[in-house]
Amino acid sequence: MKGSRILEARGIVSEAVPASSAARFPDGAHFRIEIPSVEGPDVLRTVIKTAQLDNVVVNRVSQGSGAMMLSKAELSEMAMMGADAGLEVSLFVGPREEWDIGNLSRSADGPMLAGRLRGFRQLRYAIDDVMRGIDHGIRGFLVADLGLLELLSSMQTSGEIPSSVVWKVSAVMAPSNPMSFVQLEKMGGSTINVPADITLGQLFEMRSVSATPIDLYVEAPDAMGGVVRAQETADLVAAAAPMYVKFGLRNSRLLYPSGLHLINDAILIAKEKIHRAKVAMEWIRASEFELIQSMPGAKGLGIPEL
Repeated sequence: MKGSRILEARGIVSEAVPASSAARFPDGAHFRIEIPSVEGPDVLRTVIKTAQLDNVVVNRVSQGSGAMMLSKAELSEMAMMGADAGLEVSLFVGPREEWDIGNLSRSADGPMLAGRLRGFRQLRYAIDDVMRGIDHGIRGFLVADLGLLELLSSMQTSGEIPSSVVWKVSAVMAPSNPMSFVQLEKMGGSTINVPADITLGQLFEMRSVSATPIDLYVEAPDAMGGVVRAQETADLVAAAAPMYVKFGLRNSRLLYPSGLHLINDAILIAKEKIHRAKVAMEWIRASEFELIQSMPGAKGLGIPEL
């Protein structure tokens, strides 16, 4: 017997539940699974292998250190693995203010500025970073600067960037209200990350004004609040579909910028995220909702093109 029915039988009722979203991904699915902080080919290889063993479909992986920190060979290798697995590889555009010589983003009040670009040079390097990734097959990029998002979108409209490229709005620009969500959509966001601690009602408010896919950490790293709500996944997807269900990991070390010195930690963290996704899928299947997940190669994913 479902917990809700047990409570209702005792006169304990829920707060008003938002209506289910009628919007869907292009393939008709309600949700897709994203594994973030996949910091290079070795970690991606681990994600793909572990997901296969655990019977978890991963639709997108994202990376936080920045495409600029991957060699051309690594970019090509990740693109090849993503294409073979039918999943999107989304790389953070770099450099960003957090890597710059300026110290404001590393001050007590500065983290909100971490993803922005400082001056002409960083803007130039960011454009070069995207074009370099595209040249090596990557078709998904994480963007955390408003001006860059608008510029890249205009380049795509003019044909300077392939139409298949997906612009993922970073969690560091996460909108907390419908107007901000629509603003990011108008500026070119293909999918938009919202705060991990957002309520069901607030999710529905955003969905009521836009059908653009929502990205949501159902478990967030400590730096983003450490929210753990995978048991809510079915309710969240029902209110927010189409939605990318993201699995961060609370109580784990920061990996950015990553490299060989952190590779073992990055691999173990990725494995546990797949485990978290497996458990969340069990919660979804046990729910009262009939929710559909996209399969590999689904339309709308920024699958690498070789």
